[in-house]
This record gives sequence, structure tokens and C-alpha cells, in this order.
Amino acid sequence: MVFSGIRSLNVAVIGASQGIGCGFVRHFLADERIDRLYATYRNPNSAIPLLDLERTHRDRLSCFPVDVTRESEIAAWVEQIQQDTEQLHLAINCVGLLHEGDWQPEKSLRQIDPDRLLRYFQVNSIGGVLLAKHLLPLFRHGERSVFASISAKIGSIGDNHLGGWYGYRASKAALNMLMRTVSIEYARKSPQTLVVLLHPGTTDTLLSRPFRRNVPPEKLFSIERTVTQLIQVIEGLQPNDSGQFFSWDGTRLPW
Repeated sequence: MVFSGIRSLNVAVIGASQGIGCGFVRHFLADERIDRLYATYRNPNSAIPLLDLERTHRDRLSCFPVDVTRESEIAAWVEQIQQDTEQLHLAINCVGLLHEGDWQPEKSLRQIDPDRLLRYFQVNSIGGVLLAKHLLPLFRHGERSVFASISAKIGSIGDNHLGGWYGYRASKAALNMLMRTVSIEYARKSPQTLVVLLHPGTTDTLLSRPFRRNVPPEKLFSIERTVTQLIQVIEGLQPNDSGQFFSWDGTRLPW
């Protein structure tokens, strides 16, 4: 087990206002090993369940407004954590954008819009590497730690057989490359930290809701099931797994 022998864990969940991120927060609050839990949200209006959890678990859970497209907000959040602790054992980046407002993933080249492509990359790709940049000092301690990012199988270049969804596919592929590169630098600067990418499977969230019409019931996971499966993958990581891309069942995905 990756955290074997560590009695007290500090955990951060980025993008925890709802969906999988909020599911992780609920899971960790039920785990007696978790000492301190730090969670971020972007919009307080969509983070009501998370903020309700904070009110009832103030001794363990601290929530912060952070837009990962704004580096200054990431830096300020990390500074706040550092006032409370010198180390993190696990950080999970759950931030992701598939559709927003009145626009949906592109089905063809005629729908390509440069502003929307930039938005995909700002949220899905650049935010992740900015987190890696600023969280590094909190990982540089002697105990095993994990920095995990929620990616998507659709971001696998080798597995792309259907096309479409240009911005989402490309931004998740970029996230994969960025975090793979981060894993190499972390191996030098924070050798006890494993950097991994996780595909959660199709989960019953607002992100997937418009696109799951043809998903078989057995392939549509509840948030609780997805979180449990991903935690099992994280807990089972080995030292040589850093820089790898895992599916929800622990199998490695092609780049």
C-alpha cells in the first residue's frame, strides 16, 4: 500500500465543488487516517454541498476559492496551506471542462473555435501543471506522497478511433504529456512523490450527463463507486508507477 506505515495524512482535492471531487472529500472525511483535508472550488453557488461539509467538519476540512486558470490564486492557496502544514501526502486534481454554457464538444472541423480551444487548454491542461509547480514544496518530505490528476481515456492518442471532441481530446492529451514530464522532474526534486493520471470511467455527474445516452448501465458508475475504484488504484501504486496513465480498474492506458 502506497501510504503503508503513515498514520496521519494531509490531503488536497482540487475542484471539489461537486461530482467526483466532492465525492473524494466525503470519502476522505470518513477515513480516520486523514488529519487535514484541503479542498478548492471555483464558484460558491455550485459548491453548496462542499461548503456544508466544511461547516460540519471545520476541525479537518478547509475550503478555498481557486480558479486554476489564475496562477496567483493557486499560489495564494498554497501559501495558506503552508501556514497550516509543511507537507501533503496526496493531492488530486479533479478540475475538468467538457461543456460550458451554450457550447458543446466539437463533432467536426467546422465547429472549431480558437477561443473555445484555448479555454479547454487553460482549464484541462495548464491548470494541472501550475498546480504541480506550486505544490512541489509541500511534497518534498521524507514520506511517500501522490499527485494524481483526473484525465480521460478519450485523451489517449493511441486509443482514438472515433475522432471528434477536438478540444477535450487534445487538452487531456496535453495534460497527460505535462504530467508525464512533471513526473520526471519530481523524480529528481521530490523522489518520494508519485505523479499519475487516472481515467475514472463514465461517472454519473453533470459533466457526463448530456453524453451518456448510449452508455450501458453497468458502465455508468455512481460517484461513490468511481471514488472507491480510484482510491484503490492510488493505494496500490508502486514506486515505478510514477508518470503512468491508469484506468479505473488499475490497467495502464496507452498514450
